[in-house]
Amino acid sequence: MSAIEMLGLPFLACLLMTAMLGHLGIHVLKREIIFIDITLAQTAAVGAATAHSLFAAGGDSVVGYACALGATLIAAAFFAYVRSAVVQIPLEAIIGVAYAITAGATLFVLGVASGGHIHVQEILAGSILWTRWADILACLLAFSIVGVCCYVFRRRFSRISEDYDGAREAGVKVIGWDFFFYALFGIVITLSVRIAGVAVVFAFLIIPATISALFSRHDLARSAIAWGSGVTASMMGLLFSYRYDFSAGPAVALFLGLLLILAALCRICIGRLITHLSIGRVTLRS
Repeated sequence: MSAIEMLGLPFLACLLMTAMLGHLGIHVLKREIIFIDITLAQTAAVGAATAHSLFAAGGDSVVGYACALGATLIAAAFFAYVRSAVVQIPLEAIIGVAYAITAGATLFVLGVASGGHIHVQEILAGSILWTRWADILACLLAFSIVGVCCYVFRRRFSRISEDYDGAREAGVKVIGWDFFFYALFGIVITLSVRIAGVAVVFAFLIIPATISALFSRHDLARSAIAWGSGVTASMMGLLFSYRYDFSAGPAVALFLGLLLILAALCRICIGRLITHLSIGRVTLRS
């Protein structure tokens, strides 16, 4: 089997996840809720694990998707309410506690189910190499709807992301808008985790957005940088996995991390160059 035949669908899946998660990651960084993705992903895993344990439903079944999405929507409502109602504890701390609880719940549920260790591996690393056309079409449809919603309500989402307290003081119904944002986020996470796994989805969300933050503050430029970074790392990771018979999902996450290190080094070099040029101009003027 040629590389194109084997990696074509996985690469399309990576492109879809890069397009959607790269944009959402920029909002996540602005809101300073870095671990919301991995927590929602783990919550979706609890729903999928419960469906497997109680109903013997596979992760790609309607029941499995429904349970995963239902658990994610419950978490979305919880985080939207807590952010507004609880001021004594940082939201990131609450998200961290929620992740610990959902991770433990996932291990517990799968521990009492048959073949639980196999499902743990799938939840963490996914099975992106076995992506099917049905997965691509489902993601394309769902991500398109989410993308349209993000565009239509972009000003409201951006205002809350950039100045939550200011938006609330201005009379914006922040709980409802936060829930809507997290619900859209949850739809993307639920589908992405089924394909790529918790760890890889987290890498797709945070790393491209972080790379973009190193070089620009403008949303359009940041989106372009995030998408370019995700596409580049996806291509390199999949080719690496094909050449050296390595797991595809972890390989993509690995190259995303390497790309972040390279971007950080480039940013340091650019900063030093700008500093030297500025010093040189001051010296010449003197």
